[in-house]
Amino acid sequence: MNRITHALLCCVAVSFIHSPVFAQNEEEATENSGGIIQRYGRNAANGISSVTADPNSSNLLRNYSSVTDELLQNPPDADWVTWRRTYNNQGFSNLDQINRENVVDLELAWNQLVTVGNNMPTPLVHDGIMFLYSAGDVVLALDATNGEMLWRYSHDSEVATSHKFGIALHENKVLVPTSNFHMVALDARSGEVIWDHAIEMEDYDGYQLRSAPTIAGGQVIQGMAASFVPGGGFIVAIDLETGTETWRFNTIPRPGEPGGNTWNNMPVEERQGGSVWNTGAYDPELDLVYYGVSPTYNTAPLLYPLNIDGVTNEALYTNATLAIRPATGELVWYYQHVVNDQHDLDWIFERSIVELDVNGQTRKVVVTAGKPALFDALDAETGQYLFSVDTGFQNLFAAINPETGEKIPNPNIFPDAEEIRTVCPYWQGGRNWHASSINNETGYLFVPMFEVCMDTLLDGSGTLLTSGLRADTRPVPDNDGNYGRLQAIDLKNRELAWQHREEIVPASASLATAGGLVFLGYLDSKFKAFDQSNGEILWETQLDAIPAAFPITYAVGDKQYVAVVAGQLNIHTGVWLGLQNQFSGFIPETPGPAALWVFALD
Repeated sequence: MNRITHALLCCVAVSFIHSPVFAQNEEEATENSGGIIQRYGRNAANGISSVTADPNSSNLLRNYSSVTDELLQNPPDADWVTWRRTYNNQGFSNLDQINRENVVDLELAWNQLVTVGNNMPTPLVHDGIMFLYSAGDVVLALDATNGEMLWRYSHDSEVATSHKFGIALHENKVLVPTSNFHMVALDARSGEVIWDHAIEMEDYDGYQLRSAPTIAGGQVIQGMAASFVPGGGFIVAIDLETGTETWRFNTIPRPGEPGGNTWNNMPVEERQGGSVWNTGAYDPELDLVYYGVSPTYNTAPLLYPLNIDGVTNEALYTNATLAIRPATGELVWYYQHVVNDQHDLDWIFERSIVELDVNGQTRKVVVTAGKPALFDALDAETGQYLFSVDTGFQNLFAAINPETGEKIPNPNIFPDAEEIRTVCPYWQGGRNWHASSINNETGYLFVPMFEVCMDTLLDGSGTLLTSGLRADTRPVPDNDGNYGRLQAIDLKNRELAWQHREEIVPASASLATAGGLVFLGYLDSKFKAFDQSNGEILWETQLDAIPAAFPITYAVGDKQYVAVVAGQLNIHTGVWLGLQNQFSGFIPETPGPAALWVFALD
């Protein structure tokens, strides 16, 4: 047991279990004895009523300063103002008050009940105010030192709510993607609506807004998830001042467009996938935003090439990195990591920008990995392939062309109708949405991983892909009982560093700090701090629900805090709960209500 005592944990758990998450009176809000837990009223839409604030009623609201473009490009160390804190998506904080030497003394500072539902949120913090997208299209503004509610916003929608990565800040606005395909700009000081833009589509069935927005070029830029939708996904830009659409980029090219001939002559209504459900990175100097694109699910027509001149089955822009001019939507360059993906092994995840020495020259590099947990590095300005680092788990590729990065398929894992073939990883991935973090000074990257494979047979019984590929989960050959891994990668030397493996898999993104720590949540509701240099566990605590979200750290005054939401789950968490039970008999304890947990040194 760490320095958060057993008695404190028991008291917190009991207060959650025996207190209703919602008050019955819509306007009722009560506090516990510590003055830190709000209980919210209900409304017909999603159980939460909107409550706006008078900006003059609170020093925090009155003194809230504009989140300018300059501040977003160079945020104060105390703040966490974008999805991964900085535009380069490194998930790293310069704060070091909490460090290797004293993290053992980390204790619960406060917690705050949040709405129940699927979600994977990232709190944002600026000028001592925390903004949190909670499940059910609810946004909370809280005092970041104690959780006191300043205002709350509830978006009415008849659409089932979808889980989100979070929201964005710009000037006096909080930008909120909603489950019914609106982008809403709220006044950060009051919670009042400034503008509300409905994203127009011919048919809304199958789409989702999942990622946090990216602010660049005077636009709020948002990816659209569209896994099985005819025509696929897109990226849309909305003017920050007017709330009107500026441009739209289709991630699946139409016939006659560049890349339109890479779909085996399939009509556009049969082209699927191309989802964009991960938040983009932005380089202000190059003026480029970087997005990843998911694969297709209509794989049967792409199994084999047609052998027609000028027609391929590469399926652009699936599994590609796109570099786009934010003000105009112009595609400046793209790089396709894997062509004709027949296993649903996306290259959709975070694009992180780092500075590395490449052949004696410091270059800006975009680093990203797909589900195979194989990292590619590209020149951020041109898209030129630079190098790859393989975590050693996948068996999809026999080799990588050192000049182009082309993945040479392992012929023994291509879908076969007569032979069961073991493919690693399982289609949920050796890594998934759980974002990596990077210490750019040391060059170390920290990625949460999952070690499970699948036995595949092309017998027509599978339902995920139209090829009918059956995929039965199985442990890694010669499995040692460990399914979870935190892997450190030395990007400077392009090699693996340490790894921490255990039976239970990670449930959150990783968070790295200048204090030499990596924070990570697990499926058994534990939240841990690792030593960046060697992977030693320096601190851990038992939450009463699974922290399946994006942890952050921030400071107010002279105190550093670490925060994570627990108890708002998602599809991936559900899949892994089933797999852990199947392989190791793991059954989690009955969870407490969803809540935001915030830790600090006493």
